[in-house]
Amino acid sequence: MRKSEIQKRLAEIRGLLSGTDEVDVTALELEVRTLTAELETIEKRSVIAASINVGTIEAKSITKPTEEKSDEDPYGTVEYRKQFMEYCKTGKSGIEKRVDAFTTITDAAAVIPTTIMNELVRKMLVYGQVYNRTRKLAVKGGVNFPILSLKPVATWITESSPSERQKLTANTSVSFSYFGLECKIATSLLAETVTLPMFEASFITLAAEAMVKAMEIAVVKGAGGTQPLGFTVDPRVPAGQIVTLTPADFADWGAWKKKVFAKIPLAYRAGGSFVMSAQTFEGYIDGMQDLNGQPMARVNYGIADAIPEKFGGREVILVEDDIIAPYESAAVGDVVAAFIKLSDYVINSNMQMVIYRYLDQDLNQWIDKAILIADGKLIDPNGVVLIKKGA
Repeated sequence: MRKSEIQKRLAEIRGLLSGTDEVDVTALELEVRTLTAELETIEKRSVIAASINVGTIEAKSITKPTEEKSDEDPYGTVEYRKQFMEYCKTGKSGIEKRVDAFTTITDAAAVIPTTIMNELVRKMLVYGQVYNRTRKLAVKGGVNFPILSLKPVATWITESSPSERQKLTANTSVSFSYFGLECKIATSLLAETVTLPMFEASFITLAAEAMVKAMEIAVVKGAGGTQPLGFTVDPRVPAGQIVTLTPADFADWGAWKKKVFAKIPLAYRAGGSFVMSAQTFEGYIDGMQDLNGQPMARVNYGIADAIPEKFGGREVILVEDDIIAPYESAAVGDVVAAFIKLSDYVINSNMQMVIYRYLDQDLNQWIDKAILIADGKLIDPNGVVLIKKGA
């Protein structure tokens, strides 16, 4: 096709797109790219030919130089990040798509730019007090983790009475499944962020807050089945380490020492922490008094230092009320505090998120849906002590 014919066709397409008639935008976009590439080739040939005529270069066979591989992350470039922002705002861009390997729809998910992905993970580590202390794995789902239940016993022997052989077996195991953690964000929330940094800040803040909240609730009290199994509802926690404290016991240091601290196995005391709501700690633990009305904590901090959130020499991790209910508002039988070594809880995820887009016809909004595949459960429940509210 000649240069004039290409320019004429491009003008016709411009008119079609500017008009109000219904057209196949995708087909026209493909045609524009083809015509533009053909036009660039014609112009390049003209420039080379003109150079040969004036003697500026020698006529040689032109070979395409070998492209050097770049170590730069293609999903971390400014160009890709801008395309990603345009995709989330309008749904139309030349953004690269993931291979549609796990779904039956033709509109596969767009790869989140690496800069946003890295920032999201960092936010979860900063704001997730419980999540930050759990152990992270990225193994294939369905792999069993064997748990040794044998405790070998040494016995005194004589020449005629040797000890019995003890086999090393693992008769229980823990395996991980595939569960999706989903976060939906409406386009209207992002429409005002017109610059790339503002868009990324909005996306990161909204997604991180939603993801870390859901993750921490699941770690503590997830029901399992379609989500991680929380350590407060895990049936494998030893029954002797589930303690019920009456209102009088909860405010009594002696009751805590006898019924709670005494239940913590020696092997799990190092590195363990108490987990409870801020209202429970401030209202009952930090203000606990002895029989003479003296504070058990004494004067352990001044006006310049922060409150040491510790109980009996062990760290206290404060969580929101929707994760563990405060003692006052909790129902009888609810878990109001727990002692756990959080590294014994494992979250299995490769931390790769994908984003989908669909139109909500009722609200007339484009919805961006981020999905994270993860599972979590206790690897070793023997060091957990649960404190429930008594009548």
